[in-house]
This record gives sequence, structure tokens and C-alpha cells, in this order.
Amino acid sequence: MTTVTASKSFRPDIEGLRALAVSGVIAFHFGYTGLPGGFVGVDIFFVISGYLITKHLQQEIAKHGTVNLWIFYARRARRLLPASLFVILTTLLVGYFVLAPSEQQLYSKGALFASTYIINLWLIRWSLDYFAVDAANNPFIHFWSLSVEEQFYLAWPALLLLFTRMRPGRHGVFLLMATVAAISFGLCAWLTAVSQPWAFYFSPFRAWEFALGGLASMALVDTWAKRFPYSPVMGWLGLGLIAVTYVSVSEQSPFPGFIALVPAMGTVMVLLSGVHQSLRGPKAILAVRPMQWAGKLSYSLYLWHWPVIVYAMMLMPELTSVQRLLLLVVTFALSLFSYQFVENPIRRNTWLIAGTRRSLAFAALLTMTGVTVAYASATLAKHNLSPQQEMIVETAELPSAVRAKDESCVLDLETVKPKPCVFGSPSSNETVVLFGDSHADHWSTPLIDIAKKDNIRLVTYLKSSCRATRITTRDSKLRRDYTECDDWRELAVKEIIAMKPQMVIISQLSISHLTEEIGDPSEFSARKVEWAQGIRSTVQALSNAGINVVFLRDVPTHTSYLDKCVARALWQGRDPSICDTPRAAAADDDDAQTEKGIISSIKNARYVDMTNFFCSHTVCHAMVNGKLTFRDRHHIATPYAESLAAPLERAIFKETVARAVRAQPVSETIPEGAFAIRLQ
Repeated sequence: MTTVTASKSFRPDIEGLRALAVSGVIAFHFGYTGLPGGFVGVDIFFVISGYLITKHLQQEIAKHGTVNLWIFYARRARRLLPASLFVILTTLLVGYFVLAPSEQQLYSKGALFASTYIINLWLIRWSLDYFAVDAANNPFIHFWSLSVEEQFYLAWPALLLLFTRMRPGRHGVFLLMATVAAISFGLCAWLTAVSQPWAFYFSPFRAWEFALGGLASMALVDTWAKRFPYSPVMGWLGLGLIAVTYVSVSEQSPFPGFIALVPAMGTVMVLLSGVHQSLRGPKAILAVRPMQWAGKLSYSLYLWHWPVIVYAMMLMPELTSVQRLLLLVVTFALSLFSYQFVENPIRRNTWLIAGTRRSLAFAALLTMTGVTVAYASATLAKHNLSPQQEMIVETAELPSAVRAKDESCVLDLETVKPKPCVFGSPSSNETVVLFGDSHADHWSTPLIDIAKKDNIRLVTYLKSSCRATRITTRDSKLRRDYTECDDWRELAVKEIIAMKPQMVIISQLSISHLTEEIGDPSEFSARKVEWAQGIRSTVQALSNAGINVVFLRDVPTHTSYLDKCVARALWQGRDPSICDTPRAAAADDDDAQTEKGIISSIKNARYVDMTNFFCSHTVCHAMVNGKLTFRDRHHIATPYAESLAAPLERAIFKETVARAVRAQPVSETIPEGAFAIRLQ
């Protein structure tokens, strides 16, 4: 997000490209669904930076035979650090009033790493997916790209000097730079499939985008572009590539990888077309006044837009279009203020410009200020953690009974071979199987308590994000069809049937969540049919083997992360009930009726609905009897799950010793009473 002038003549098309890049990023983060790939605007910035910085360094080398790195670093520091520190400090200050103390602690670390331009490394360590829902709460996550750029500014001049001193000639430098680009891109493409956070955040695996810009700035490419008669056409094609990625790429795409090559090459084509004197290229629209104005503010706009929308979403989760538009106005106002009164005055300060050491010392002072304030913020937040706040944090972090014993009992995404884990009374002749995904796992806590009390052998077959229903789904982390789930499910069903348990309890993420996994909404009706068929297929297979099946209705899904929402409400002096979600939005009763109808038609199968322990007729509660109901949006908090052991026991194991489990729906209104559970 730089504004380095690559030559004496100003390039309005580059300023317009900056506007295009930041507009895409803001549109994506502000929830404009028409540009689902707007986040690739960052890749445009990377290519522009590589182009301008490499051209500037080449001019220095051609003129002086070397580059004064200290002067270069001082110029970069004056340009970037003041505005970024101003935004970091303002974000921390506002966060004190908006965020819960536990969040203030966490995100103060983000502020510290953002101040030192290494937040991208922290995010890798945190293994936070940029597109994950949790990322929406981090007001500093957008500093990752600035960290990548700063790391590029540190390494690239030295590397270019090394290339030059090797005296390989003009073509040799080009080939060396192309080699760097090829190696970086190859590793990026490979890691996108293997470990996406590394491919996304680690600067060496993004270096190819800067190198592409650098290659485009080389004299031999520049000369070719000036002579190429179809440069304007090339520029329009490049703009078209950018537009295509903006509208067709989404957060579900395997990014960066090969996909990032499209906007990167598109940007190179626009940059090369801009060296041609013809006005018939994309510079005709990139040079218009609104684009120039937005391009001039692009760095400030990028800095401010994210904390503005993050905090607004925390205070008003259901933002209207008008409110989002007003937030855009606020973003522009803050950007204009920091540009006029922070960014420009310091960048153009004659006292700092006159002495490189002064600029570098000032940069060190700014960095230490950011680190000190961030550390102080984290310390203050720790002091403000009340017993209630600590209870919420501990509740959210408490694992299920299965995970507490052995984390590997809930298989990861890539593992296919089932791992049955035994709980309760291992030597008992009465076996119950718990089968499903993490929504089966959160029921393991009360079920294990029941198994211990009633001498039942409980065996779990659990896999992360993998439903028991026979349907192929797309996994958001893998960014592809979840074939490992299909393979695991079939092996698990085979093993369960061979085990011949008295009962199988199925729990899983409901059909209502399929909308989050389908890119095209028109496919949803067809997928609903597949879902119904998948439920019948799985349950029928178990029933045909003479196994009793209990299908647990899925739990409600809240609109906000309850641990964070309740903690914020308490910190702000508001009632936790503001975190309640209307039942109509949280619990899809129509889909539940469809599931109930399918299960009721299958022999040996019953449908059990526990929804009324979470919801009234109108709302689904964030807290019940002083306990947090969910640790996030839809995973039952372990302490509350423990409190459900008695009603769950009544609902599932209601038959007496003389009667087998019958196929009939069970409500939560079963009368209380002590009884022994015996399975036949």
C-alpha cells in the first residue's frame, strides 16, 4: 500500500490501480456480496509495490552504483509507521470500551505484533484462517499484509544489490529475479493445499507477487511494452482478469495458490500498458478524479476500514445497508484526517528528511511506543478480568469429556481410519455407540456420565466436520469436497454393524448449515433431497442390522459467539440476554420436522429433540441458570452439557428393563423419576 513514485513522471494509472485494490478489499470486508473476491485487492498492492520499489532501486543503482539502504529504510519508515501507529493506538483505545477483557488481552498481542510488523508470523503460529469466522473479531488482522510488505522492503533491496554485484548483466538479473519468483510461487501453490495459513501469511511464499512486479519494471520488459502495438488491449485484458477474480473467487476458493496468479498477472498487464503513450488503455478510467482521490488515500483507507467495520459489527451484529454506507463515510473521514494531519506532515517533515539517523531513531521510537502501549493494554485487561469474566473464559476453553481424555478420539480432517474410543464401563455387555461430528462430541460429556452411572459401555466414532449422514459436503478449511469424511463414514458404519451394539446415537450438524457450504443458492433444494436420502441411508443401514438408532436433533445456532457476546455485555454493563437469538433464526423447526418424519418411518429408530432445554417458544438463550449454553455459536458449553445428563438420560433411555427401545419421537417433557437403564 505504498505511494512511491517510480519515476519523475507521475503514473495516474497506478494511483487508479491502488483505488481499485482498496475498493475491492473494503467491499469484501463490508459484506458486499457482489464482489466475493475483493480480498485479492491485497495481491494487486503486492505487485504494485514490487513494481515501484524495484524500479526505484534500479534507478538508484544505475545512478550511484549502489543503494543506500539506511536512506531507503528511513524513507519507508516516515511513510508507513506514523499512520499505522495512530490507527493501532486508536483501535486499542476504542477496544477498551467495546471488547471484553479477555479479548483485550488477546488482541493487545495483535497490536504488539502489528507495531513490529510481524503479525503475519503470529497469525501462522495462531493458525488462524484469514477467512475463518473468528477472524472477524480481530481488529488487527489486516496488518498481516503490511507486515509482509515491510518484510519485503527489508529483504528485497539487499537481494537486488546482491544480484547486481554478481554482474550477470541485464538479462542475468532478470533471470535471477524470475527464479526467485518461480520458487516462491511453486512453494505457495503447494502449501495452499497442504497448509494454507503458511501459504497465505508467510512473506517468502508471497514474494513471487512482488517479484512479478519487479520483473515488469525491468528495462527490457519496459522497452518491449512501449513498443508493443497492442499495449492498450493488454491493459484492458489485465483489468478484465482483475474483474473476473473480484466476482468469481470467494473465501471458499483454494487461495492464494494458482488462483492468485490471475489478479497478479492482470495487474502486471495493466502496469505494462501504462508505459505506452496511448490513452486508449485502462488509464482512461483509472485516471478519473474519484479514482485518483481514493488511490491517494488508499493506505489510510486500508488501515481504517477494518477496525471500523469490526467494532460496528460487534455493537450492531445486523447492520443494514444504510448503516454500512454510513460506516464507509466514517472510514473516509478518518482516512482523510490521518492523511492530512498524521501521514503527510511527518512524511514531509524537513527536520526528519534532513537526517537519516533522525528518521530511523523516530521509527524506533514509534515502534517502541506501539509495543509499550500494547503491553500496557494487555496488563490492564488482565487486571480487569472479574470472576464472571474468568468463568466465561474457562467455560469456553473447557473441552468435552472425550477430548479431555484423548484429543485424537475426534479425528482430524485428513484421517480416514476410524478410531473407536471406549468410555463408561468397558467390560459391560450393554454397548452404546455415539456416531457423528463435533455436534456428537459435545453430547459425549453427559453421555459418559450416564454410561458410568448405569454400567454402559459407550463407544465413540467421531470425526471433525464429518456428518453421519451419507452426503458429500465441501469443507471450508480444505476448500474442496470432503472425501475423507465419506471414506471414514463407510468404514465406521461397517465397524459399528460388526460390533452389534444395542444402540447407536447419531448427532450432527444439521441441514440448515448446508447453505454455508454451497456457493450457488440454487443448488440448495437439490441438496436438501440428497440430505434426506443420506439420513435415510445411514439410519436404514443400522436399522437393517437390528440396531436401535436414536437420532438427536441438532442444537440451535446463535447469530453471535456467545462466549464473546456475553463477556462483552457484562463488561459494558448490559444484560447477557442481549445475546439471545430469536428461535426462528436459531432453530430451524421445519427442517427438524423433515428429519423427524424420516426417522419415524424407519424401524428401530427414534427422534429425540432437546431443543427446549436451550430455547423457549420465542428465543434461544445465551445463559440458563447462570451457565453459558454454548461456547461459541453452536457447540454446547461443557458445564451446561454436564447439567443435561438427567434429562438426556430420560429422553434416550426411557424404556424399562422389560421393554426394548421403540421407534417413536420423544419430547423433553418426560416426567422425572429414577429408573435403571437396560438395553436389549
